[in-house]
Amino acid sequence: MATITKRDITDRIAERLSQPKIVALTVVQEFLAEMTAELTAGNRLEFREFGVFEVKMRAARKARNPQNGETVHIPARTVVHFRAGRKMKELVRGRAVGVGVSTADAPGALQRKE
Repeated sequence: MATITKRDITDRIAERLSQPKIVALTVVQEFLAEMTAELTAGNRLEFREFGVFEVKMRAARKARNPQNGETVHIPARTVVHFRAGRKMKELVRGRAVGVGVSTADAPGALQRKE
């Protein structure tokens, strides 16, 4: 399993759209900035067939320090939660059992006009 970076993604987008890499990087960066701003404002982001990002409150809890066994209080905190959409789940499940999936099948995939 490989680690894919933002640069890898922007390089692929630039190549598919025949655009300069800086244009793809700007679009990806602006998209991520918008997502972050909306989540910070407490809004829910829904991308059909891909999934939903939302902010949830994780309750306070008690944990145990594994080094010394002491009980530690962990305060409540806000976290970002992602729930995969139906098509995303199907594609990931198919990949897990070895079924080939092309990027054109991915939710929200860019369709190149020939």
